[in-house]
Amino acid sequence: MFHFDPLYLLFVGPALLLSVWASFRTRSAFNKYSQVRTMRGLTGAQAAKAILDRAGIYDVRVVPTHGMLTDHYNPVDKTLALSEAVYASNSVAAVGVACHEAGHALQHAEGYKPMWLRSLLVPTANIGSTLGYVMMMLGLFLIYLRSSFGPEVVLIGAALFSLVLLFQVVTLPVEFDASARAKRLAAEYGIVLSQEREGVDRVLNAAALTYVAAAVSTLMTLLYYLFRAGLLGGRRE
Repeated sequence: MFHFDPLYLLFVGPALLLSVWASFRTRSAFNKYSQVRTMRGLTGAQAAKAILDRAGIYDVRVVPTHGMLTDHYNPVDKTLALSEAVYASNSVAAVGVACHEAGHALQHAEGYKPMWLRSLLVPTANIGSTLGYVMMMLGLFLIYLRSSFGPEVVLIGAALFSLVLLFQVVTLPVEFDASARAKRLAAEYGIVLSQEREGVDRVLNAAALTYVAAAVSTLMTLLYYLFRAGLLGGRRE
């Protein structure tokens, strides 16, 4: 119970490699297209504002925020925060990311249901990510001590941890839809030219892969604990 379990790598290792690869692709694409300036010359902040204005959304604030790729849209206070490398940059990468976040603001304004559901799941996902994980570990410890309550504790922890997976699965259509909006509207509104569209696509596609990797990692972690608890046909430790 207190030694390294090679089986853990068998379950979670491939997912971790996928996460590392997705993160590398995202940073690589962003760094590459951060060096390519758009012909229109709009900054990330200006691009996001242009999309919001065309949609008739005037109550969303576009503000700078610290950090690398910390861009996000907060539906609570209607703030579209762009990282330092995006807000004032007129690169293809910056404009693509900014338009993606503007896509979330459009989703919010339109009452896009998956986004509403994701916001609803945030508190339960936060609980599941901590309490669920702890209970699954506690359950395996009880199994190690030959306690009959061990599998039940693991199962309760797995149910809580599943809330994290549910949140991540719901996040996928939200992110994919925001990227689809960004690609279409950036070209339709002339924010990027046709020859610049490839760069926007590569940056946003790479970023989308990180969400897929996160969901896969959570799923494999969940399956590992269930297997170790003997709830998926594995032998109990």
